[in-house]
Amino acid sequence: MTTLDLLGFDPFAPDFLRAPYRRYRELREQGPLFRTPAGMWLATGYAPCAALLRDPRFGHGEGPPGRVRGTRSFLVMDPPDHTRLRALVSRAFTARMIERLRPRVSAIAEELVGKMSGEVDVISALAYPLPVRVISEMLGVPAEDQARFQGWSESLARGLDPDFLLPEKMLAERDAARAEFHAYFAELLVRRRAEPGQDLLSALVTADELTTEELLSTCVLLLVAGHETTVNLIGNGTLALLRHGALRRFRGGDERDTAKAVEELLRYDPPVQLTLRFALEDVELCGTPIRRGEAVMALLGAANRDPEVFADPERLDLDRGPARHLAFGLGVHFCLGAPLARMEGAVALSALATAAPDLTLADPAPPYKENLTLRGLAALPVRFSPSA
Repeated sequence: MTTLDLLGFDPFAPDFLRAPYRRYRELREQGPLFRTPAGMWLATGYAPCAALLRDPRFGHGEGPPGRVRGTRSFLVMDPPDHTRLRALVSRAFTARMIERLRPRVSAIAEELVGKMSGEVDVISALAYPLPVRVISEMLGVPAEDQARFQGWSESLARGLDPDFLLPEKMLAERDAARAEFHAYFAELLVRRRAEPGQDLLSALVTADELTTEELLSTCVLLLVAGHETTVNLIGNGTLALLRHGALRRFRGGDERDTAKAVEELLRYDPPVQLTLRFALEDVELCGTPIRRGEAVMALLGAANRDPEVFADPERLDLDRGPARHLAFGLGVHFCLGAPLARMEGAVALSALATAAPDLTLADPAPPYKENLTLRGLAALPVRFSPSA
């Protein structure tokens, strides 16, 4: 059975990667929650997506039959294991702790933007290195090791898609990247046990509440999830702003105004497009019976443009009211790094707008990565004219 058979659309088709929202609109017309002929439940409306994410009767369970390779991260665990592991790292991602990082994030962003000139790729010059440096410093990863992570991270990010939708080649690349990450962090953990520092990795080691496998899977999750979504927020956000002639909105504005604009960018073209849940018992979701073990795919990108919730949802409105989008999820799995991603996105876009308010696209149709769960650009070439 192909992905097209299962979902009713091909998420890896070039046309879909470039513009998924047209297809999402067509899917929503079939209903806010419906079952494909192959048996996959799709939630396209805001109401069923939000209800699914909040309902403890849906979870990750054991997942579909087939591959279970190694210890899973708490991203795909259910309570109580999810609760225990998340609690150990959540204190490093509170709004107060993240705000303390703002001066350092601003310094890195200004340094990176200061090196940009002529025609440049925003992804490789800013969107990727900024969050990688920040999460690496938080974890205590030496600066000289950070360049090793890019290939591994890209393979692991592709592996966030459900296993049963991925070809064998991508699964093999994902597993090889995970093994490389585990080997690296296993060595780093030994060093942190011997000489703990002030970083998050040292705190996790000295807490002595995680098994070695749990430590390794948590480190990999924090490093990959701690930057991949922000890469996409900065890249997708920059593209949307340039296409709408709105980059100047981020120049010299106050933090509240900038924060509101970031929320709209997250709604308009979210870095995370979907999530998968399984019914842990026979249950009704918005009045629709779902049997135990059946999978429901919440299309967050579709829900974020539901006209029942968002007026004129296809329009980018940087002055839109209070955020109700699902870009960071809801419920117990609400994104742990949401405060960090929001702050990094605001800082990066402000630094870019301040340095080059007249930035223009060098490629009107930049290429996208072949991901289903994460939506992000492979490159974003622009022409950079530094501000006087």
